[in-house]
Amino acid sequence: MRVFAAVRPPEPVLEHLAGALVAVGVGGSDRTDAVRWTDPESWHLTLAFYGDVPDGALADVDAGLADAARSAPPFEVRLRGAGVFAHRTLWVGLGGAVDRMVALGAAARDAGEGVVRWEDDRVRSRPHLTVARTTPSARRRDPRGRRAVEDPLAAPVHALSLYEGPTWVVDEIRLVRSEPGRGRGGGPLYTDLARHPLGAVAP
Repeated sequence: MRVFAAVRPPEPVLEHLAGALVAVGVGGSDRTDAVRWTDPESWHLTLAFYGDVPDGALADVDAGLADAARSAPPFEVRLRGAGVFAHRTLWVGLGGAVDRMVALGAAARDAGEGVVRWEDDRVRSRPHLTVARTTPSARRRDPRGRRAVEDPLAAPVHALSLYEGPTWVVDEIRLVRSEPGRGRGGGPLYTDLARHPLGAVAP
């Protein structure tokens, strides 16, 4: 089972971001050959990706994640600013207690250490929420090997660079199942397997 740990902003925060995308003329039902916008129902901030976890190891990962959640008190953040990874992924960043989110991500990764093996060696030092990706056709180069002059993400990242959403309290971690290709528009389908409150007293 393909799983990861994540934080999902509350609905008012997601609705605010969706409204901002519409206001700047991108996102929502806007579909082009160059850009695919992610489904707002799938929006989240990834803490740790565990890959394909055997059924026998899932309970251990979940227990480790619950321990990580208990050791971290709730904290406040807000969606803020935007950027692009590798000319292909448009993301909205985070403001507020970013260091706390980074630490929570490290604890979530530790929850899978020694239990599962995965190849996600990325250092998630920049918490973010992915809102769009370029399509393969947009990443084609001209015959001389140069990237196309027009960057389809240039306008959206500029429009969102000053975005700042409402503050919210991060108060739980989710263990999520990912099923690639089974979601809306051919995207991944995400299903919550467990939700662990931050700072909770162990039973």
